[in-house]
Amino acid sequence: MTSSSTRPANPMDVEDVRTRVNTALAAFMDGQSALLGTISPQLVPAAEALRDFLLDGGKRLRPGFCYWGWRAAGGPADGAGIANAAAALELLQASALVHDDLMDRSDTRRGLPSVHRRFEALHRDSGWRGDREQYGASAAVLLGDLLLIWCDELFLRSGLDPAAVLAAKPRFDLMRTEVMLGQYLDVLEPVAGDSADEGAPERARTVLHYKSAKYTIERPLQVGALLAGAGPELVEALGAFGLPLGEAFQLRDDLLGVFGDPAVTGKPAGDDLREGKRTLLVAHAMRGLPQADARHLDARLGAPDLAAEEVAGLRELVARSGAPELVEARIEELMRESLAALAAAPLADERARTVLLALAEAATVRKY
Repeated sequence: MTSSSTRPANPMDVEDVRTRVNTALAAFMDGQSALLGTISPQLVPAAEALRDFLLDGGKRLRPGFCYWGWRAAGGPADGAGIANAAAALELLQASALVHDDLMDRSDTRRGLPSVHRRFEALHRDSGWRGDREQYGASAAVLLGDLLLIWCDELFLRSGLDPAAVLAAKPRFDLMRTEVMLGQYLDVLEPVAGDSADEGAPERARTVLHYKSAKYTIERPLQVGALLAGAGPELVEALGAFGLPLGEAFQLRDDLLGVFGDPAVTGKPAGDDLREGKRTLLVAHAMRGLPQADARHLDARLGAPDLAAEEVAGLRELVARSGAPELVEARIEELMRESLAALAAAPLADERARTVLLALAEAATVRKY
């Protein structure tokens, strides 16, 4: 394994991956914005909103893992084709975030108004008729769907060898199916699940795997590798590295969602508590608290009238339950599993191993 002194400080800056993905997205949006403008000038606000949402400086983790999966399988460093294919994953991510913010009733995303709130404001400022919240929700559903359509378009028209794209497409499609079903299970749990029962932690893990872990790291790695012609052994090895890393990434995100600094997360403090997310952190908290406190946490989690001082009280309950320590221990265990798999993986390019190690650290070692 490569020593920390030889690893890049920012793995997404290696070979300008983030810059290349941003360039691919900007070029794609130039064409799509022109298309929207030819349909109707009334679509200009939609084009502007989508462009702003896509090009606001996100981490580009999914495209990064796709690119380094490509390199791990021996794909060349240069070429616009892999940048386009990797950028398609960011369109999928944007689609999921637009819909996720609507379902969670989130006001902000990365420190800016969420898409449904942006269109509510457009309705209000324009003095239009009707229900502005319904208009904002309708716009977010449709624009999120449009981004999902566009991710397929950019992937298929990436410029890579059509046979390679065809080989990777089933894994690309599986990734999209998994994340949508994970989203559904995430919506189902608060209304149908019992956070105090014995099955709650396992259900939380299922949501975590399909809504985040596979979609964030495992599948992008495998899609990139398949685009470069990887065989089954490498695809399986990348999965053995990517799935536990993806789970660790999401567990870190769950801790940030409760205890994170808004200046770091771009969302209000304790936002996951306001949204009522039934994460593994919450499942452990329910089991670690006295019964009365667990019932209070269960009853108030996601309550529409949850005030800031009550959010702080719920954070204190979660902290006292011992759940954060359990989640931190699980992150450490998953990281050991992931890095052992990476060390043993038959990569075609040792540079890819070095950068994947740095990406693993960047994805999971994030401060509150």
